[in-house]
Order: sequence, then structure tokens, then C-alpha cells
Amino acid sequence: MKMEVTGKVVVRQDRLRPFVERHPWVRATAVELVEGNPPDGGIVDLVTREGRFIARGLYNSRSQIRVRLYTWQDIPLDREFWRDRIHRALALRSELGLITPQGAVRLVFSEADGLSGLIVDKYGPYLVVQTNALGLEQRSCELLEILEEAIKPRGIVHRCDPEVRDQEGLTVDRAIHGTVPDGPILIEEHGIQYGVDLLTGQKTGFYLDQRENRRVAAQWTRDKRVLDMFCYTGGFALCAAKLGRAREVWGYDSSEKAVILARANAEHNAVPRARFEVGDAFEVLKELRERGERFDVVILDPPKFASGKAKLPEALRAYHFLNRMAVELIPPGGYLITCSCSGYVTREDFFNVIFGVAQQTRRDIQILEQRGAGADHPVSVTCRETNYLKCFICRVL
Repeated sequence: MKMEVTGKVVVRQDRLRPFVERHPWVRATAVELVEGNPPDGGIVDLVTREGRFIARGLYNSRSQIRVRLYTWQDIPLDREFWRDRIHRALALRSELGLITPQGAVRLVFSEADGLSGLIVDKYGPYLVVQTNALGLEQRSCELLEILEEAIKPRGIVHRCDPEVRDQEGLTVDRAIHGTVPDGPILIEEHGIQYGVDLLTGQKTGFYLDQRENRRVAAQWTRDKRVLDMFCYTGGFALCAAKLGRAREVWGYDSSEKAVILARANAEHNAVPRARFEVGDAFEVLKELRERGERFDVVILDPPKFASGKAKLPEALRAYHFLNRMAVELIPPGGYLITCSCSGYVTREDFFNVIFGVAQQTRRDIQILEQRGAGADHPVSVTCRETNYLKCFICRVL
């Protein structure tokens, strides 16, 4: 992969400010002119109309994110650059004490670590790497070699996020380096062991960003009847049952494969009070309400509803419906633990969803905590999209 600058991208004068402030995404609408005919994945300089250097990044004519910026200095994007960025990210997780033999941790979090389009998760002795940008996919051999040198994993699964495959023009579906088991591996979190499918599980296999929220949510479930919607492989549910000592836990997910693994996780951890069923959350919530079921705690952790700004109104309606149905299942004094991982849904948007639910149900709702992702998913102050996860712990009166 060539390391020299292959072209220049001139930014529109009225769109200049975000990039001077070091936001890493140059969308097509911000581009005034492309000089030099750079190849997709090639290194380009972002410059003003007068030719003044702003930043350096990787070009992709196929993507709405036309340039991903990696440095605001006139330095080469070479192997040493990528090694320094990766090692800086690893140093943080090491300082946090999250790199353990049987634990799971996000080692690299894309824009938050100055590596837009790169996700690296460690599950015990294995790595799952997502290259969600064409320029980084083209450099994946180099990036994987750096990771192998630093971590010495038993095996690496190289994947891409299906949502961005067509948007970025990616070619890698799944590649295996070293040895990776065909079935789930066991990781440990808060003293609970979970089976994780590294090859076909959602995202990279587990939702690591909710690690601390699972632990905190469990504190509100002692002797309670708990409903966990979108339970996936049982993260919140098993924490509620084992750590929180909930009286009873019901979990639902639309994925039969995830539910089978959730049941296996419950059996492995000797948690008989947790039951898991396959079901669409929207339909299940309506059915439970019609049956007159009541739960002291309802946990909502749905997938991303808004993949872009155009989907925001639809996403907000979906969040409103789910939270309204959940509130109607909760007796006075119960708790709603509700989450949104949609980056286009701001914290204020989500607050307003809960406000709307309170108005429509005529129930008072107190927000006791507003939480985000764990420290291995840091928030970059120059890229607010990294502040994507919202977790509100609410008391319903």
C-alpha cells in the first residue's frame, strides 16, 4: 500500500469549521473539489480553498464519508503511525485493568481512538477485528500484524459490519487468522461466564459497551420480577438473576440462535430463575400487557433503530412505543432501565421520548441515573457520535 499523498480534497468554505475542530468525517456534501484523481483508499490531504493544509486521511469516492481524517499534522500515514495509534489505545485498556485472560474488552474504538473505521475486541485469547472503512480494509494485513505483535492472540476473526459493507465498498465478509473454534467460547464478566460466538454473533459477538450498565442495573433487581427485552445471549438477565438475586427473570429476543445460547449460559451459570423465549419485542410487550402481566423491573436494550438522520423520526416512534408498553407493565414504584445505541438519537432526544411516555401514560417517571458506555468505549470530544449509548435508570410512579 502506497504511503504517499495521492491527492487533495478542497473543503467548502462554509463547511470548514468542523475539520479545523478535528472532526474526522468529511462527508461528500462538504467537498468542493478533488484534485489529483486519488484512488479509493488513497492518502489525501484536506485543504482550504487557498490550499492551506488542514488534515490528512484516506479517500473513498464510494462512501458518503468521502474522507476519514487521522491526523492534523503533516506526518506520513505509515506503519509506524498505525502502530503508535494502536499501542496508545491498548495502553488505556491496560491502565483500566480490563485486559485479563478470560475477560472481554474493546481494545480499539474507531474514532474515539483516532482510528476511524477500526474496531478491535478481545475475547479471552482471541481478537475480533472489524475494518469498517475501505482504506483500513486495504491496510488490514498491516493492522493485523501490528495487533498480533502486541497481543499475541491465539486467533483473529476479521469481519466487517454488514450495515456499512455496501456504503464503503468493502469486500471482506469474514476471514480467520490462526485458530478460532467453530462454536462459542467462554468469557467471564462480573463473575458470570457467557458463551460468545465469534464467527456469527451480532456485532463482534457480545455487547461489551453495556458491561458496567449490566452490573449497575442488577443492583435494582433484588427479589424483583424482571423482564429483559432484546436479551440477546442473556447479559442483563443473568446479571439480574445472579448478581442482583432477582426473584424471576424473563428474557425475550427475536433471534432463536441468541435465545438458545442464553439458555445455555443460564444453565452453565446455574441460574434456574432465568427463562428465555423467542419473540418480537413489539408483539411480546403488547401480548404481556393484554395478559395483565406485571414486572417490577423492565429492561429495554434494543438494536440501533436510526442508521441515519432520515430514519430518526421512525426511530423515535419505535422508542416511544417500546417504552410506553414497558411502563404499562410496571406497577407504581417499579423501575424502567431503558437504552438506546442509536448515535443519531441524542441524549436530549431520548429524554424527550421518556417525557412523551410520561405524558401519554399519565405516570410520573423519575430518571435516577443517566449512563453511557464503559471506559473502554471512550467519548472523543471532537467526534460527538462516539457518545452514542444512552442508558436511563428510571423509577415509575
